[in-house]
Amino acid sequence: MPGQRPNVSTEPTESIEAICVRKGMRMTEQRRVIARVIAEAVDHPDVEELYRRASAVDPRISISTVYRTVKLFEDAGIIARLDFRDGRSRYEPQPDEHHDHLIDLRSGKIVEFRDEEIEALQAAIAKRLGFRLVDHRLELYAVPLDDDKA
Repeated sequence: MPGQRPNVSTEPTESIEAICVRKGMRMTEQRRVIARVIAEAVDHPDVEELYRRASAVDPRISISTVYRTVKLFEDAGIIARLDFRDGRSRYEPQPDEHHDHLIDLRSGKIVEFRDEEIEALQAAIAKRLGFRLVDHRLELYAVPLDDDKA
């Protein structure tokens, strides 16, 4: 599925490779390739797409290596796993700032956004219900307005 990261600063300030090294992970050349592929993705690729891109760089990379590396990175909090109702887990670098996603059900495009009104409303709702919001994930599933005219 195509995706984009417009108007929201979600890029980590430190590279995935640097974070791995700082966390004491052994960085093989194959892990470095996979880390770069994830970092360079402007969409939200699943493991098969990560494998396709990584194996284009290094044909010795197996899909099982990609699965293991993605799991390692996810468990270490270096990348985030996203599930957008299509049965495939997708991945992005763990962002420095929170953002939400709008998924175009027609094209599959994923748009990242941040809206301070929505953030404030969610915190207010939690407070009204007697809670302090500590985390959340918002996914909007939509079709283009042009579909309404058909």
